[in-house]
Amino acid sequence: MKVYKIPEATVMRLSIYSRHLQHLRVEGVETVSSEEIANGVGVSSAQVRKDLAYFGEFGTRGVGYKVEELLGHLMKILGLDQKWNVIMIGAGKLGSALALYEGFRERGFVICAILDADEKKVGEKLTDVIIEPLGVLDARVKEHSINIGIVTVPAVAAQEVTDRLVASGVKAILNFSPRVLKVPSGIVLRNVDLSVNLEVLSFNLSFNR
Repeated sequence: MKVYKIPEATVMRLSIYSRHLQHLRVEGVETVSSEEIANGVGVSSAQVRKDLAYFGEFGTRGVGYKVEELLGHLMKILGLDQKWNVIMIGAGKLGSALALYEGFRERGFVICAILDADEKKVGEKLTDVIIEPLGVLDARVKEHSINIGIVTVPAVAAQEVTDRLVASGVKAILNFSPRVLKVPSGIVLRNVDLSVNLEVLSFNLSFNR
C-alpha cells in the first residue's frame, strides 16, 4: 500500500462508514453499494469511493462491497482490530460519564485506570475500575501498557496533566478540557471542546434567522 497523507476528514468518515456497516451486518445485509453507504451516512457516493481509494481497491464493479469484508478492512485501517488501553485523568461528572460509556469498550478502547486529584474520589469505583491518586500515573501506564490518555480535568490543570502523561510514555491524548494544549512532536492530540460545538450550533441558528 502506498503511503499518502490521509485527510483527517477522511479518517472521520471511515469511522462513520464502519459503524454503518456494523448496522448492516446486524440486519443481515451481505452486499452494499457505494451509493447505499452514501445514503446511509449522508455523503455522496463519489466521496465514499474517494475515501476508500486511499487504501486500495475494494468491492466488485456492478456488484458492490461485501459488508463483512469491507467492515474488516475498515476496522484494520482504523486500528480497531486490536485492543487499546486507556487511562483517564479526571473523575468529575464528565469523566464519570465517559467511563460509564459502553461504546468505548465495544470499539476496543478499554479504560484500565482512572485517576483524580480529589482525595474524596479516590477509592470509589466506576464500572470495574477503582479511582486512584495522580501519584500512580507512571506505574499504571507501565503496568497496563497504556496507549491513550483522556484528560477531563479543569482547564487550569490540563497542561500539567498532559505533560505528565507525555512524560510517562503516553503517545495519544484526547483532551476534553476547554484549553489549548501543547504537546511535543510525535504526540497525537485531539481536542473535544463541547462549548465550541454548541457555539457553532448557535452561530448557525443566529446566522440563518
